[in-house]
Amino acid sequence: MTDHLRYEVRGSTAVITFDRPEARNAFTWEMYQRLYDACEAVDADDDVRVVVLRGAGSRAFVAGTDIHQFLSFDSAAQGIEYESRVAEVIDRVEAVRVPTIAVVEGYAVGGGLVIAAACDLRIATPSARFGLPIARTLGNCVSASTCARLVALIGPARTLELVYTAEFVDAPQAVAVGLANEVVGPDELEARVEQLCERLSAHAPLTMWATKETLRRMREQIVPDADDLVSACYGSQDFREGVSAFVAKPPPVWRDR
Repeated sequence: MTDHLRYEVRGSTAVITFDRPEARNAFTWEMYQRLYDACEAVDADDDVRVVVLRGAGSRAFVAGTDIHQFLSFDSAAQGIEYESRVAEVIDRVEAVRVPTIAVVEGYAVGGGLVIAAACDLRIATPSARFGLPIARTLGNCVSASTCARLVALIGPARTLELVYTAEFVDAPQAVAVGLANEVVGPDELEARVEQLCERLSAHAPLTMWATKETLRRMREQIVPDADDLVSACYGSQDFREGVSAFVAKPPPVWRDR
């Protein structure tokens, strides 16, 4: 579909690979669109019974959005548009009719964490690291739908801890708090993924779809309008400072404005 996102169908399994290893698979605007298109392709193919999402290489699942793209942001409206578009793509991932499995090797950070959280199951290797370090790096915020998704997955206290501390959660911790379902060694990973895909492909599709769709609708009922909060962050001097500092490498100086 693009040089940086590959879509393949292997039997009854669709595999979506984020293929930008030189940038730890950080997402470009095009990759977000291609992920949406891949989800459309899945739902249009009656032979696909399960989807696997993974990053190329072993360093990262997805290391968030490519920060260099934020250098052109100069208004709060651009932040609202960006978060709205990302939410649309992530919602599309969550709404895929068949089971989705995120295979997390290395970093699942920012948008990468959100993509993994939108999948039904997450298999992590020992190298996996989950994080949402925006309070330390960019000074932006995530959408209301992302907050609601994380709260549904790991609860409000863990969600606040993830954002406040800006620390990474390793694979065993991820299983303990609900960010991952299991940890599998790299030597056993491919066999375990194949085994799980075969099992899910053999189960009743409507049963699995009805269950995931019920949970999705339950979550949607608690998503508030938070455009004012997104606007306050993306329109701030702190956000511009955070982006500039991230690219140039000095630590940001937060001014609360």
